[in-house]
Amino acid sequence: MFARFSNFKRFSTPLWGDWLVISLSLGLVIFSFYALWSQQPAATLRIRSGNTMLGELSLMQTRSLKIRGKTGFSIIDIQQGKVRFKQSPCNSQHCVHQGWLRHAGQAAICIPNQVSIELIGALPAMDTLNY
Repeated sequence: MFARFSNFKRFSTPLWGDWLVISLSLGLVIFSFYALWSQQPAATLRIRSGNTMLGELSLMQTRSLKIRGKTGFSIIDIQQGKVRFKQSPCNSQHCVHQGWLRHAGQAAICIPNQVSIELIGALPAMDTLNY
């Protein structure tokens, strides 16, 4: 029964062509990662409440905002290039647990209160919705 697997050892070690394909594939994956998922810093904060855009603010400031939503007030902190939901009236607090947002394309949404924040960079962020 083991006789037909006697030549198996000969094919188990990778050849130089195999290493070449593996190296090129790994290089392509690493290049794609850095080219497509670059984390550019955000410059602007866009705030929405329901269907209304409340405004765009610079992130280069220290400020606390009180935004009225459907179920109450959400408090948003801006501190020199980063932003977060500090407090929100919703029960789950998912928006608060998002923590600080720093990179373009990041967003935090309080669905029950219908308040959202989105960071915008100098270049538009690419995601699956752009495709």
